[in-house]
Formats: sequence, C-alpha cells, structure tokens
Amino acid sequence: MKTRARGHHTARTLDQLAAGERAVIASVDCPPAIARRLMELGLLPGTEVQVIRRAPLGDPLEIALRGVHLSLRTSEARHIDVTPA
Repeated sequence: MKTRARGHHTARTLDQLAAGERAVIASVDCPPAIARRLMELGLLPGTEVQVIRRAPLGDPLEIALRGVHLSLRTSEARHIDVTPA
C-alpha cells in the first residue's frame, strides 16, 4: 500500500479506502483538465466522501459525497489524497 507523508499525518489516496470507509479530501493531484472535471463533480478539498462499493474486478468504485453517488475509475481515485474523517 502506498502512502504519502504529509507533515505529521500519513495521507492515503481515495483508491486505497475500503468499502464503507469515510475520509476527507485533502487535495486533487492530477493534470489540470482531469482535476477540473473531478472538482466540477464535487470532489473538492474539505469534502467528506465514503466508498460505497467496488465493481467485482475492483474498477470502478462507487463513492458518496454531498448526497450523491458517483462512480470513479481507480486511476482517477489514485490522484485524490484523503485524510481520515
């Protein structure tokens, strides 16, 4: 499991969360066009997200945030840094 050190906390990425786990988005670290699209979907720093489930082969994953459910590719979720909720 990859982790990224952020000060005193160890951050994880959204793709590393288990079904049912909640976290808060810390940052979206990807190319500007992709980051803009993800942020337009509501994936903004400070937003709480919950992983609902994964597809049988692990991709995509379904998340809930701000009262809506979204499906994200694992490759996109890998660029979203989260901290424990």
